[in-house]
Amino acid sequence: MSQDIDYGNLMHTAMRGLIKTVLTSVSENGLPGAHHFFITFDTRCDGVEIADWLHDRYPEEMTVVMQHWFENLEVGESGFAITLNFGDAPEPLYIPYASIKTFVDPSVEFGLRFESPDEEDDFDPMDDEIIEVEEEPQQHDADVVSLDSFRK
Repeated sequence: MSQDIDYGNLMHTAMRGLIKTVLTSVSENGLPGAHHFFITFDTRCDGVEIADWLHDRYPEEMTVVMQHWFENLEVGESGFAITLNFGDAPEPLYIPYASIKTFVDPSVEFGLRFESPDEEDDFDPMDDEIIEVEEEPQQHDADVVSLDSFRK
């Protein structure tokens, strides 16, 4: 009865929880300072609600910007609703957290990227292959002194 811990799924759940927490704060207090978000999501994902003309224009993925003008931000358990301005036309959207591919706040150089199993690299941390990396000499700012030389 051996089960594996699905670290990838656990990490995605935690990161989506972080997005929910940030958006909840923004819905209650507004965007602080220069913070703003670029959110890319999969428009094909179940639960995404966008106008037909937006879906026609962005049939696979779309990036929205939350910065100067947005309204009706409502944060839920599985996603968030927001009204954004597209060429002076307010449009309501519903974006499930599961559809989010990237969440970036360039004002503080913060970003999250969610990869589907098809996009992940074939990374195996237990791979026996040894990769040699040529290192630059390290510079030391201080000398290391053994405490033994001060003991009696």
